[in-house]
Amino acid sequence: MIIVVILLLIPLTAMLFTDEVSWTAGDFLVAGVLLSVTGFACEFVLRKVKQTKYRILICGILLLLLLLIWLELAVGLFGTPLGGH
Repeated sequence: MIIVVILLLIPLTAMLFTDEVSWTAGDFLVAGVLLSVTGFACEFVLRKVKQTKYRILICGILLLLLLLIWLELAVGLFGTPLGGH
């Protein structure tokens, strides 16, 4: 959980120095939930899956899903109504 807080301090700090980063409380909440859920899911996989290659594969898929969701929310990569524009 501390890793999520540290990661969220990056945009918070950037907001102090530039107007280019303008996150709302909702943005921080969504980012925190996405990072936490992904972290807990990877932790679950690491505890339950015994074979290393499957651990890497499943956690890689989870991280790819996180990246795709993050990109969609930020810039509207796929053009869904959830996109950033």
